[in-house]
Amino acid sequence: MLRNFTRHLFILLNGLAVLLFLLACANSFLHPGKWWLISLLGLAFPYLFVLVTGFFVATLFLRAYRRWSLLSLAALLIGWSNIRHFLAMHPGNHFQEERLPGSTLRVLTWNVRSFDDFVTKKRPPVRSRPQMLEFIGSQEADVLCLQEFYEPLTRHGAESNITYIQTQLHYPYYYFSRDYVRPGLYASGVIVFSRFPILDTFVHVYERPNGFRTTESLIAADILAGEDTIRVFTTHLQSVLFGSKEYRDLQIIRNVDDSIVDASRSIVRKLRDAFRHRADQAQEVRVCLDSCPHPAFITGDFNDVPNSYTYSTIRGYWQDAWLQKGFGIGRTFKFISPTLRIDYILAAPGFKVVQCRKIQTPWSDHNPVEADLELPAKAP
Repeated sequence: MLRNFTRHLFILLNGLAVLLFLLACANSFLHPGKWWLISLLGLAFPYLFVLVTGFFVATLFLRAYRRWSLLSLAALLIGWSNIRHFLAMHPGNHFQEERLPGSTLRVLTWNVRSFDDFVTKKRPPVRSRPQMLEFIGSQEADVLCLQEFYEPLTRHGAESNITYIQTQLHYPYYYFSRDYVRPGLYASGVIVFSRFPILDTFVHVYERPNGFRTTESLIAADILAGEDTIRVFTTHLQSVLFGSKEYRDLQIIRNVDDSIVDASRSIVRKLRDAFRHRADQAQEVRVCLDSCPHPAFITGDFNDVPNSYTYSTIRGYWQDAWLQKGFGIGRTFKFISPTLRIDYILAAPGFKVVQCRKIQTPWSDHNPVEADLELPAKAP
């Protein structure tokens, strides 16, 4: 009887894992406005992938369950595109610091978290700005795309980040969204710096839902790289806006405290609203990309994972630089889970991704992503 019970339990758990895995895969094409519960499930995709793979391997070696391996195998095949977006499969690709010959652009994207100026948890406060700026300069990128960029507006002791990057790091051209301005104190937003002339710019401001703060805009800069005009997009999509309360709630959930139900509701509510707003923003981004008259690439903090509706909508048929040349998960957000790749460089067809890497740093809550893109060949 015990053997029978164990067998039925194993089969039930295998089937449940497959069902949840396939629902998580469906997250990439179901708008969170109607299917936000599946979007929540999509965050568990990496763990469900490991679970289904584990069942597949186990059933191969257990004769009594061998035929059930076909169920797990079928699920993995159906979810292959999601797996492919989650895992870059290019082992042995090493990023060459020296610039490769040819018409290439080196692009660096990074959510700099206001250069850590507002991080108050460290005691004594740590000034990360000098090291972060030195790091940015050391990468020798042609184009910098920075999110949560912070520019002091006071003349009393605060050095201009824009002026420093222009003069000391040699990026004379820039375009700044200035999404949030506190007169006399600071401006913040997304920014593009370029070593090539900027010919034109535009900004797309996302709709701001009542009672929900949109993070930053979508901006674009047309740069003249040699004889080529390239459009650079960068953006920062809706954040979940976790504060100290939400991080305390996460700790409650981890510790399985008595207030776990209330803590879970708070977390789920924040995630649900952010999923919905990001999905709408992603559709706005896609319209801008589709109407672009120049070869283009987009960078930024999308605040969503590779099997999400947000990522799928923005990427469309464009190339993900990490998937083209990286290896592994490529985690860019340092907290909550080791599976969160939410910062991207996506290039339109015609570009060739020469190399790409994620760089581990001790600053900000995001890791930067860097790629070399070979410019599209001109038609004869």
